[in-house]
Amino acid sequence: MMRVKDSVHGHVRLGPLAADLIDTPAFQRLRHVKQLSTVRLVYPSANHTRFEHSLGVYHLACAAVEELGIDADTAAHVRAAAMLHDVGHGPYGHQTEGIIRRRTGRDHDEVAWLVTDPDRAVTAVLERHGLDPSRVASLIAGEEAVGPLISGALDVDRMDYLVRDAHHTGVPYGTVDTGRLVTALRLTASDELVLAEGNVATAESLLLARSLMNAVVYRHHVSRVAGAMLERACERYLDRAPIDASRFRRLADHELLVGLCEHVPALGRRIERRDLYKRAVWVGIDRVPAGTVEATRTDERAAEREIAGAAGLDRDQVVVDVPPRPTVKGSGATVVVGGETRRLDDASTLVAGLEAAERERWRLGVYCPADHVTAVRSAAESVLGLADRS
Repeated sequence: MMRVKDSVHGHVRLGPLAADLIDTPAFQRLRHVKQLSTVRLVYPSANHTRFEHSLGVYHLACAAVEELGIDADTAAHVRAAAMLHDVGHGPYGHQTEGIIRRRTGRDHDEVAWLVTDPDRAVTAVLERHGLDPSRVASLIAGEEAVGPLISGALDVDRMDYLVRDAHHTGVPYGTVDTGRLVTALRLTASDELVLAEGNVATAESLLLARSLMNAVVYRHHVSRVAGAMLERACERYLDRAPIDASRFRRLADHELLVGLCEHVPALGRRIERRDLYKRAVWVGIDRVPAGTVEATRTDERAAEREIAGAAGLDRDQVVVDVPPRPTVKGSGATVVVGGETRRLDDASTLVAGLEAAERERWRLGVYCPADHVTAVRSAAESVLGLADRS
């Protein structure tokens, strides 16, 4: 049994399969993909990687399968899925996920293309240990009865990244009792993953931690600006550089930044030096016209061109950032209350308050160089039809 010292969970014990998976190129690449992408431009110590996060998810999954008492073969597949759940992430993680989805039709948790390819090292390791790569891929996608343990409302992925991100940013808001959460998990007779009786507050703590981390860390306005600039730069990069989407998604963070600086220097250099655009518009959901929240990337780009034209700027100097409709992820978790299984949003009065908070925090942003904020604000308010504050 191999032991690895982790900054969050202490010593993580790795079985023979996990030890072999670590040495594959796909897993080693995660050393070079930061967990918090552009958030580290706000919190300097947030330099942890998806490599260590994946070890943490594996650690929690190991504890969970012991509590659930599932058969040895399923448990082994779950542990492998926990290890590999992030190998499909592109550079800068979620910041490039939208681009990769639009260009390839795949999300980061759709990894069958990786683990079922017989020429890949991951496949060889899984098969050498008697595991089915296709089943591992299905578990990563949240399928089967225990799939939600890897990707679902009560997954160990969220449990780990909340405490890990809080630890490395230095904020106190992501603290959750992972030990309680893992030991409270149950599989019902109908193979539904639930939290045992008496754990409504346990589930609420996970939602509350995520809501506070959203407000303070994940959606910090500086990270939002940098992330939107990065996405625009990546689109230009894929259009200009001799690279396709399949190769793009396997880049490490530093490789992408070098490529952006070479092929999209106007944006790439700014991201590299943290010379970011400023907020010309930053408005809540009550100020935007109906339907704006559902704007597509095509709609955003059209608005950028129109705003830039009205302000006399190049299109790359204006970035429109419309986040998705505010929701509380995980509110559909199932808990046992009074001997019956209930959705958390039905069993908890706190969920409604968190939903209201998410709606209140929602912001549409328009970003541009500092010298052009006034002109861009005026143009954006006209083009986007933003309601007057008064």
